[in-house]
Amino acid sequence: MVLALAVFCGGCDDNPASPSTPPLVFSAVLSPSNEVPPVGNAESTGRGAAQIAFDGSTAHFYFQLTNFPADTRIVGAHIHPGAAGVNGPVVLSTGIVSAAPVALADGTVEFKASVPADAALVQAITANPAGYYFNVHSPLNPGGFARGQLTRVQ
Repeated sequence: MVLALAVFCGGCDDNPASPSTPPLVFSAVLSPSNEVPPVGNAESTGRGAAQIAFDGSTAHFYFQLTNFPADTRIVGAHIHPGAAGVNGPVVLSTGIVSAAPVALADGTVEFKASVPADAALVQAITANPAGYYFNVHSPLNPGGFARGQLTRVQ
């Protein structure tokens, strides 16, 4: 299965008469083998893709996961600072929390969320996208079960 992400920007002004700055768009290819340490349990079978668009002071998250066990529950999905192979603290969350997990009913999920984003963080990510990663967390893998470094695409 090929994962495809469309460029999106909820809340963007589509009025051609008003000047606007195009969103900054980043993507990440998510894999259990990118986690530190790599995932070696039942959740090692899947893959995914994420896209984050920064539009002014808003971050728009969109991610897809596929081929994970049907009982997988996402209890967190975030951006962290850290180069490949390095873990870091959460700096921007999608809003998913353990009290309200997102279930992968058939091992697959698509998720969208928009949250406020700090301008200094957006500047830091823009200056060094490879120094940040996006990953998703589950009860089985609280440190993360699929991770990918950010790459600027727009």
